[in-house]
Amino acid sequence: MTVHFSKEKTVEAVGDGLLSFPVTDFDTAGRFDEMSYRKRLEWFVSHDISAVFVAGGTGEFFNLSLDEFRHIVRVAVDEIDGKVPVIASAGLSVESGKAFASAAEEAGADGILLMPPYLTECPQEGLVEYARQICDSTSVNVIYYNRGNGVLEAPAVQQLADKCPNLMGLKDGKGDMQLLNKIVKTVGDRLIYVGGVPTAEIFAEAYLSIGVNTYSSAVFNFVPDMALKFYRALRAGDSATVKKITNEFFIPFVDLRDRKKGYAVSLVKAGAGIIGMPAGDVRAPLTMPAPDERKQLENLIETAKGF
Repeated sequence: MTVHFSKEKTVEAVGDGLLSFPVTDFDTAGRFDEMSYRKRLEWFVSHDISAVFVAGGTGEFFNLSLDEFRHIVRVAVDEIDGKVPVIASAGLSVESGKAFASAAEEAGADGILLMPPYLTECPQEGLVEYARQICDSTSVNVIYYNRGNGVLEAPAVQQLADKCPNLMGLKDGKGDMQLLNKIVKTVGDRLIYVGGVPTAEIFAEAYLSIGVNTYSSAVFNFVPDMALKFYRALRAGDSATVKKITNEFFIPFVDLRDRKKGYAVSLVKAGAGIIGMPAGDVRAPLTMPAPDERKQLENLIETAKGF
């Protein structure tokens, strides 16, 4: 295993810059398509991005077997070859989380995005213990994904940061700015903070206002130039460009996304196909967009070309 990035270099990359989350390529039989995925990753890193999160939420982590996951991370580490950090995922249960973390570490990933535990409601101390045990099982940097039934409040984030030296960050998947601001103010620069709600650009200005400099961009999969232009405008304080892209692309996209559960992933896969980089269909329980919804997405992609 070759380690491409130190903890410090990984923190630097993930903490400032546009983060990309590729979809996972499946063939017509629904199996992982390695060659298509390699081409996607090569295309991704030809753009100005700071890290690639593979087999994440957009990459259908929840729909992958451990063997598939291991294959995907190995391919990503090999293809990206140290150009930017590769962050993989872990989660579901403590033991599953350890297994996914171990697979990611063995494959040479530079970090792990720790997903919420599966299904059950969880007390704060239980969530801390869940995350601590998985963090302690690996030497790889960990980013805790604060979403779903795994939302940590500020005191619990502080406890976890104190217990786990390899916890490097927190990704917000809830969009509760009051909670996130409490965490940022309580824990401070011990962690890096990443915006991670679906279509995070719609929250980008609010994130930036409390010191969260970056976010996960799923739409980068099919409108990368616009995604980068939006991020650069945001960081440069170009409010006119931010407003125009938000009004003409992101608000209509969010309205389309909200039509059906799971469309935060399904629309991204559809968008990849529209621009000539198909990744196959999503796996059940997700569903692909209907023809009229796909047409609306095609129109939005045309709009994005004009920015």
